[in-house]
Amino acid sequence: MSFLALSALAAAVSATPPVRVPVLYAQVVIEQRAVVRVRPVMAPPPNSNVQRQRWVEKKGPGCIRTNMLAGALISSTDSVDLILRGGARLRARLEKTCSSIDFYQGFYVKPSKDGQICQDRDLIRSRVGGECQIQDFRLLVPGK
Repeated sequence: MSFLALSALAAAVSATPPVRVPVLYAQVVIEQRAVVRVRPVMAPPPNSNVQRQRWVEKKGPGCIRTNMLAGALISSTDSVDLILRGGARLRARLEKTCSSIDFYQGFYVKPSKDGQICQDRDLIRSRVGGECQIQDFRLLVPGK
């Protein structure tokens, strides 16, 4: 090919607009769901010689962080005592139509996006299928 032919070809190629390749944009959202399984802590038998601690209820927080849960204890028919990391205790009072006896086999808590379990918002689910809303939290302190 002659120089003239190459220059004519180059001029023709440069005169045509470049080929546009469509660009596709995509967004990927990853959501993580966690279910916290809480196993009940066994209380000493009533006729054992282990002295039972008396607890006094104080005003509790509105919410607790899910990762603070260490265990649970069924102490009355309308509430579940939560044992937190570090040894603190909270009583989760359940709505009036719920019985804590359903939670003897343990329960599940499905934390919300903020990573907390809150009163008047979140549910605890028994392993046998029931669920109850947490009415409020009460802080438990050792009594005299």
